[in-house]
Amino acid sequence: MDEDKRRLDSSENGPKLEEQPDTDDMVATNFDGDQPRVEDIRSRRDEELASEMTVDDVDEPVVDSDEDNGTEANSAFGWIALALSIVSYFVMPIILGAAGIIMGFVSRNRGSETLGNTAIIAGGISILITLFVLPYV
Repeated sequence: MDEDKRRLDSSENGPKLEEQPDTDDMVATNFDGDQPRVEDIRSRRDEELASEMTVDDVDEPVVDSDEDNGTEANSAFGWIALALSIVSYFVMPIILGAAGIIMGFVSRNRGSETLGNTAIIAGGISILITLFVLPYV
């Protein structure tokens, strides 16, 4: 019991600066086998410190300062997809409808979700009308 208490109270257990680094230890020696500088030994013993994260921090919205960059390009893909889907009602419905659906998925992945979803739905309806309604009219 005395030995266990002595181990807990001992300062040997805590990290300390090595006076004479071990030459067999690859961390304590350079690749050339030279002894490391004192700064290298200390940096090996540094601890990483970070601020605590609480439940209140999780609910805070993430602020993106670059939110407006690239919205024109993203919406351009959405408008092109929507135009292809609308034109597919009048000319080449299978080809342009499929192109509108594919471009709709591309625009959704680039951030223009509303235009992308609208183009996907419009292209899908165009293909469905062509395949199932027009043959019977």
